[in-house]
Amino acid sequence: MAWLKRTPIYPLYKDYGAKTINFGGWELPVQFKTIKEEHVAVRTKAGLFDVSHMGEISVKGENSLKFLQKMMTNDIEKLTIGGALYTAMCYENGGTVDDLIVYRLAEEEFLLVVNAANIEKDYEWLMNHNVEAVQLVNLSDQVAQLALQGPFAEIILQKISTENISEIKFFKFKQKVNIDGIECIVSRTGYTGEDGFEIYCDANQARVLWTSILRAGEEFNILPIGLGARDTLRFEAKLALYGHELTADISPLEAGLDFVVKTDKFVDFIGKKALKVQQKEGVKRRLVGLQMIDRGIPRNDYKVYVGEEVVGHITSGTHSPTYNKPLGLALVKTEFSDLAREMFVEIRANKFAKAKVVSTPFYKRRK
Repeated sequence: MAWLKRTPIYPLYKDYGAKTINFGGWELPVQFKTIKEEHVAVRTKAGLFDVSHMGEISVKGENSLKFLQKMMTNDIEKLTIGGALYTAMCYENGGTVDDLIVYRLAEEEFLLVVNAANIEKDYEWLMNHNVEAVQLVNLSDQVAQLALQGPFAEIILQKISTENISEIKFFKFKQKVNIDGIECIVSRTGYTGEDGFEIYCDANQARVLWTSILRAGEEFNILPIGLGARDTLRFEAKLALYGHELTADISPLEAGLDFVVKTDKFVDFIGKKALKVQQKEGVKRRLVGLQMIDRGIPRNDYKVYVGEEVVGHITSGTHSPTYNKPLGLALVKTEFSDLAREMFVEIRANKFAKAKVVSTPFYKRRK
């Protein structure tokens, strides 16, 4: 797999027993121990993720706010310096270009953190709509990102920082935070449903930072975490994965992300008209949670039936490590989305397993 892209942490993977796979053109660890061990570690203790494959795009200039208001579905004007905002970019028809986080670094400076598979597409999309002539720079190769997640994340990070980490509140961040001598942006965000931080540093210092955090977390039994547990953790918390719950054909409203779509903001952002129609008339499809009644694990793209009618498809599914049962997320016709509705998932050709609609998220952290 030498032709695949690698993160700055890659040379350390073998020291921790990583099993790597091709993930969207990147050679990344699917697991270091077992997926269940890693999942439980994040839910109960702490885990460290290498997410340096994610993309970072800098937006600067006097028209940067105006530009982002046009490009994003959420209201960027409400974002204060030191704040982070989850949002989406949409096509004119309401389909999703990408979901991302916007950080406001200064009055006229922002950082966009985008999905790895969409870096080039997103950058091109932004450039093609840059009539405001803001400065757009793809920093992805220069920036590394680590995610420290779990109940002991704050305690571990505090051990190696001169900053008061507890002052960083949910969806807020601090710049120039000293983490064991390395200058970082530290954001209280994550993709697991647990408390934790996403930490950005110069790519050349990533390996030192990785080692420092794991050493600081040894007394709390911290584990390095691979893509397998990253997926089961975000799935249980019903956090969307682009290409599954969000695509060019699935709008944020269909995915249940109503809170990121601000059609009441004055700016005519791309996709606003189509999304406003969906809000007014109601979406024709809705993302729901499914719990299997019969044996079988619902997997991505499996068809979902009510009677002989195909009413939707599975977007994500797994055997939940937390609840020890098979669960799925499905995009189904709205008229079949009511709680306790029974339907059938086509597990194999002409083999159907009964499931029922249940409330989501499957997992919600107790504070």
